[in-house]
Amino acid sequence: MRLTILGGGGFRVPLVYGALLADRGEGRVSQVTLYDEDPGRLTAMARVLADQAAACEVPGAPAVTATRDLDEALRGADFVFSAIRVGGLEGRAADERIALAEGVLGQETVGAGGIAYGLRTVPVVREIARRIARHAPDAWVINFTNPAGVVTEAMAEVLGDRVIGICDSPVGLGRRIARLLGARPQDAWIDYVGLNHLGWVRGLRVGGRDELPRLLADERALESFEEGRLFGADWLRSLGAIPNEYLHYYYFNRDTVRAYQEAEQTRGAFLRDQQRSFYAEAGRAADGPAGRALAAWDRTRAEREATYMSENREVAGVGAREDSDLESGGYEKVALALMRAIARDERATLILNVRNGGTLSVLDAAAVIEVPCLVDANGAHPVAVDPLPLHAVGLVTSVKAAERAVLAASASGARADAVKAFALHPLVDSVTVARRLLDGYAAEHPGLAYLR
Repeated sequence: MRLTILGGGGFRVPLVYGALLADRGEGRVSQVTLYDEDPGRLTAMARVLADQAAACEVPGAPAVTATRDLDEALRGADFVFSAIRVGGLEGRAADERIALAEGVLGQETVGAGGIAYGLRTVPVVREIARRIARHAPDAWVINFTNPAGVVTEAMAEVLGDRVIGICDSPVGLGRRIARLLGARPQDAWIDYVGLNHLGWVRGLRVGGRDELPRLLADERALESFEEGRLFGADWLRSLGAIPNEYLHYYYFNRDTVRAYQEAEQTRGAFLRDQQRSFYAEAGRAADGPAGRALAAWDRTRAEREATYMSENREVAGVGAREDSDLESGGYEKVALALMRAIARDERATLILNVRNGGTLSVLDAAAVIEVPCLVDANGAHPVAVDPLPLHAVGLVTSVKAAERAVLAASASGARADAVKAFALHPLVDSVTVARRLLDGYAAEHPGLAYLR
């Protein structure tokens, strides 16, 4: 079975390859093709993966090839994993800086930053979807490119239900809650619903019994894990649910914007500088002893995980991340489970980004939502969920309206549609600010030259 990774020089590719190395089932991936436009990143990442395979010492490691030719990368693929970053980390840093100068959030998937990222990414992924349809029409596409919800919806316009979005945030949240309640995560049914980076755990059933009320009643337990410390026990009890960590940007917006403005460096700028150093070191390691590139990657990843959402934790007054919070949410495990369920008909239940159909009545059938799905050889099938409470309806429909304006602007090239995308988002508080944001982003990003 052949897997093509778009954004094959990306920093998190070794997580996916590590999951493939651990897979010993029949019909596993035997060939991995890395596609990236940056030859230096491709070389560095190929060396890290070679070090991984050597350290694994298990025969049958998936063979790795690298190419800068997209059509070549796609031909013959059974699965395509999309994890590209249009504009690179330099673009992310600019997204944050321009938004914060206007007093609004510039995070890469939330608020103004997410809108800007979507506007320059959607035209690219639409073309990628067309190329997949032409050169690998039977392939299944697993999308991790952010903003994942709107990108998956854009690709679904061409590929239909053969594109499925994944995210590690709901997985990590569900795992932490299950363990707090003394349950094995694999034995729990997680009632999770929303959009990508905008969802809530409303229940956690073990043996048919909802155990979430027991957690909400236990203040010490509530404040013992990441989301509990971020949001506080009182707010979680008021909601009667556990929000995805990204909802901290909505519920504590002013506090978070201020913390980001006061920080020495934005998250995007930190990652830009950190990865610049890593790729330089990994590139040098390509000609050195085996293991050096992988060691550099491990060290960089540990620092990356430890500093994740540090400004939000500062707002909540909870300090550094604890060891239990540093465990990866496991998007690479979700990707592997998804591929296995489809390729081998190993039925699985996973929280995924898929087209709504009739799952949420407040959204139309084509809207991509994030909910539990049953997965088999025919793809992912969203499970019926209870209606959203009114507070969630407001956020979900407002954010989806902004996402739809991104899709419209990227198709029409109309400035008015792009302004609408910014102005409709609940974290952008003024049409005037929306216009200034678009002007600032258009001046910074060549990828927005299509807007007129």
